[in-house]
Amino acid sequence: MKVMAHRGYSGKYPENTMLAFEEAAKTGADGIELDVQLTKDGQVVVIHDERIDRTTDGSGWVKDYTYEELKKFNAARVKGDQFGFQPIPSFEEYCAWAKNQSLFTNVELKTSIIYYPEIEEKTIALIRKYGLEDRIIFSSFNHLSILKMKELAPEIPCGALVGDRGLKYAGFYCERFGFEFYHPDFATLTEEDVKECKAHGVGINAWTVNGMEGLEKLVEWDCEGIITNYPDVPVKYFKARNND
Repeated sequence: MKVMAHRGYSGKYPENTMLAFEEAAKTGADGIELDVQLTKDGQVVVIHDERIDRTTDGSGWVKDYTYEELKKFNAARVKGDQFGFQPIPSFEEYCAWAKNQSLFTNVELKTSIIYYPEIEEKTIALIRKYGLEDRIIFSSFNHLSILKMKELAPEIPCGALVGDRGLKYAGFYCERFGFEFYHPDFATLTEEDVKECKAHGVGINAWTVNGMEGLEKLVEWDCEGIITNYPDVPVKYFKARNND
């Protein structure tokens, strides 16, 4: 099972910052999950919310700021003052760093509330610029975005993100539309869902699993990946299992 750090090591460090990504890498996690959006001047940036109010000391919509303006806000605000100033990273900054890591990256396209023009093209262009094509998974709650990614880069696997209502016959759905993975909210996932996905050759990466009960359940069901705010926990768990 692959361990993915949700927005980096977000349980301890400010989410979707280079610090959170660097610290996630130190835990031995297999991959990093992050979110991308577009600025006013068309730059791909790494941030979860469409507004900057929750995670930074600024206010307003990501789409209404240029990247140079966004860089002035402190993205560490979500964790208080303990981590100093951490800017919102550009996706290019992340790719330049990831190029020299062994990690893979689950890139979530945040297009379900605001559909950013050409975000798919801009994102894949940066991935190709840094030669990361073989270490990427795309996902989105807007499945039209991952269909577009399949058109642009059919060799890169995609995961259908689904929220708290789940999705019946997710394996059939993903196979039909060429999605290699199903990314459910763990709270909605059942053993029946897992079996149905496996019957269609579809892998499961479940989010957001932060406790041992959920981790052990995913292991029991032989799921492909866990997306967690605390990547150190499953990494240590699997190391201990392998040493037994």
